[in-house]
Amino acid sequence: MEPLDAAADVHALIRDLLPVVAPSAWFDPGTSEVVLPVGRSEARASSWTVLERCAREPQDNWHKLVDDWLREVGDRAFLAVGEMELFGDVRELLRLRIVPKLDPQDREGLVVVPAGDHFDAMVMIEHPRYGGPLTKARAGLLGLRKLGYVMTNTHDRELADVEVRDQLLLPGENVRVVTKPGSRYVSALLSEVEQFLPGGDGHPNGALVGVPCHSTLLLYPITSRGVREVLPVFADVVREMHDDADDPCAVGVYWSHGARRLTPLSPDETLDGSGEFAALLRRLPPS
Repeated sequence: MEPLDAAADVHALIRDLLPVVAPSAWFDPGTSEVVLPVGRSEARASSWTVLERCAREPQDNWHKLVDDWLREVGDRAFLAVGEMELFGDVRELLRLRIVPKLDPQDREGLVVVPAGDHFDAMVMIEHPRYGGPLTKARAGLLGLRKLGYVMTNTHDRELADVEVRDQLLLPGENVRVVTKPGSRYVSALLSEVEQFLPGGDGHPNGALVGVPCHSTLLLYPITSRGVREVLPVFADVVREMHDDADDPCAVGVYWSHGARRLTPLSPDETLDGSGEFAALLRRLPPS
């Protein structure tokens, strides 16, 4: 059975059980949510979780499943509202953390969206003691729905003071370092590589990008075939920094190009290859 097939009967059970399990709560049919007043606040819980549970079980078990779920969301509601009072406006604490693509089982239950083919954007609550990844259940109970402001929070409160410097990589070749020691959010700048590259004329060929840890990006603009000599050294630096980091991110090297695309590169990319990067190398002027 599909969850939606169980909706009418399960929602009827919710309405029947609410006066017993949570007398002050009510069911909102417009959003299919249970609304739980707690003090001067309220928490909401979508019925989708219990619909999924009931769809997997015989109908004789639904009464107990709904009863257990209502008690569970009631307990979570008190915890969530307690957090609201502890945090103040929790929206002010939300941040965006870019992480390597998560396995499906790791992302289940978290507020996570794809950030391209190789990374995910994970919403975090930034708090020294009670913070961590924002779960879907926690977001629902805290009334957090539209989260478009999270990137603005991250920029304004975490990334406005990043340090940008050049560091010698090879004789005559520098790598651009974008860093904020101790930060968990510099990796969120992966989508804005272009603004940190040296020079003001743009970089139509893109750049090598490394994000060895969440506090640091490494960038190298691609301007000539000399990138062939730079790439293995760049990859070694990324790997060493990743291995030594307290908060490692990605161990690989990426080519940032065209519409914020990121393409993984291997250190032995050469002119003889058949891929898009090798084709670019053949078009570049000599170093």
